[in-house]
Amino acid sequence: MITSILNAEIDYDELLEDAEAQEFEFTWEPLIILGIAVALVIAYLVASRFIRAKKDLRTSVFELQRAEFDTDKALEFRDVRVSFATEFGSVDAVKGVSFDVGPGEVVAVVGESGSGKSVTSSTAMGLTAENASISGDVFLDGKNVTSMAPGTLRSLRGDEISMVFQEPMTALNPVLKVSDQLTEVLQIHGKAFGTDALAKSIELLRAVGIPDAENRIHEYPHQFSGGQRQRIVIALAVANNPKVIIADEPTTALDVTVQAEILDLLRRLKDESNTAVLLITHNMGVVADMADRVVVMFQGEVVEQGPVKKILREPEHPYTRRLLDAMPELRSETSQEEQREILQKAKSEQESLSAQESEYALQGKDLALAYKFRGKSNRVVEGVNFGVKPGEILGLVGESGSGKSTIAKAVLGLLEVEEGELLIRGKNLPTLPRAEKKALRREIGVVFQDPAASLDPRFPIGDVITEPMLVHKVGTAKERIARAKELLDAVKLPKDVINRYPHELSGGQRQRISIARALSLSPSILIADEPTSALDVSVQARVLEMFAELQEQFEFACLFVTHDLAVVDQLADQIMVLEKGRVVEYGRKDQILRAPQEDYTKRLLAAAPVPDPVAQKQRRDARRELLAAQGLATD
Repeated sequence: MITSILNAEIDYDELLEDAEAQEFEFTWEPLIILGIAVALVIAYLVASRFIRAKKDLRTSVFELQRAEFDTDKALEFRDVRVSFATEFGSVDAVKGVSFDVGPGEVVAVVGESGSGKSVTSSTAMGLTAENASISGDVFLDGKNVTSMAPGTLRSLRGDEISMVFQEPMTALNPVLKVSDQLTEVLQIHGKAFGTDALAKSIELLRAVGIPDAENRIHEYPHQFSGGQRQRIVIALAVANNPKVIIADEPTTALDVTVQAEILDLLRRLKDESNTAVLLITHNMGVVADMADRVVVMFQGEVVEQGPVKKILREPEHPYTRRLLDAMPELRSETSQEEQREILQKAKSEQESLSAQESEYALQGKDLALAYKFRGKSNRVVEGVNFGVKPGEILGLVGESGSGKSTIAKAVLGLLEVEEGELLIRGKNLPTLPRAEKKALRREIGVVFQDPAASLDPRFPIGDVITEPMLVHKVGTAKERIARAKELLDAVKLPKDVINRYPHELSGGQRQRISIARALSLSPSILIADEPTSALDVSVQARVLEMFAELQEQFEFACLFVTHDLAVVDQLADQIMVLEKGRVVEYGRKDQILRAPQEDYTKRLLAAAPVPDPVAQKQRRDARRELLAAQGLATD
């Protein structure tokens, strides 16, 4: 039988026909039905899990626990010295610094760039650069941080000690959702996992004032405003109930109203948790608002320390006095009688101006501006009217997104006017032919916020200053160099800097060069976009003083964009307050700052801190009353 089977001939054609017939008869319906059934079961299981998780999230409550300490010093620096090895030798950045921070206390370390305040704070976190050499001791509640093993130190960071950085957008990971970043902090330190970690993260967001936290936690950092991003950074810092929070310039990049909200939040969280706060700042108004004690640093050394009231009201060291004297002051408190007089004077001045047809160097009439994206127009400025005469300074103030810089861009020709008129010396800029526009732009100079970014690093200073003259073919080479030297005198810089490069100058010197370049064509209009916000307070004071002298000398009309009301008070003749692209209030400086009529202007003024702890406490209380009267919640 086996032999017959082996010898049998196989009809392959017949087998192939049978297989094809069977394939033809195959049907997919049973598999489709089975697939649908499996999908429904999976969907049901996922939905059930999600509903249970949502229920768990709603019932979970995050409570900020009070920090417990083993010693009476939450953070202590003892004779800390830090030097950096460079190709030019060793540089001493911190020289024998000693101070401490008690539980529930806020100690502010103040000083200008290069004073060593940030380097000092970084030693407590073990975050100094690799080329740093550290001596002395830093104690975190009795534990010596400087002698800890790297692994032990990592376990403390984000748990017992945490940090709030200056720029929230760089502190947060842009490619991770907020939920991932918050839960990671909890999971790394073993405080919560899974849905429990997510629930705690949502409660953290609620605690720091993020609305609709349950849904917004799944968004990315760029989908939040600057103030909300800083609140998220604070949530990360307090997530594990740390003993110490280091806040390194936590409000520098924020608007004045947002700054006040963040300071209120930090103060509330500190009071609830008894956490010690080391505040690094150069803003004496913030110091007056937050600090219990102050440590003043200069060139790597502590030159003065003590209670905030004594340091700010009775400073002993000349450097501390210089810092305080350099702070621009905002005087907004006036009696009702004074306010009536100011308003009456402003009204009579306005009537006088209306009666005479004064020539404006720069004027906007029913100005509407928009940004275009994929063919769609998004209007950001609507119905704005203003006028600036020769020799006048108009201060544009408002929060981020109010339209200040957008108006400046339109004047510079960097943004098209959608509606209305933009008149320069009576000529409507948008309607002019290209050649006439270019000629008219000679009348406009500009000073940008960051001098390091606005000066070409490849050009020597002489070429930087004379570049606008070269573009507009003004003068011979010899005449241009003579003009550059003349402008260096005007901005109070020595003539020998003409052959140096931008990186060889300090920040204040670079901004003086920016101003000299802006004046090279003797413009009738100058646009200054936050020209001093990147400078230290003493450098800012000198630049503002020089700016006022130049304005008096050259009599240019100036559009001065800023969020610092004290700077506007020092320089401006008129003020225009903007909110969401519309003019809220517009008038003479005294009228706006001493007798504001609109709620938004009052909130801006109330949020601006002053460098006096007693006066600042009164202003803080008055601000809370104002917000309550306007029906706005406070932290």
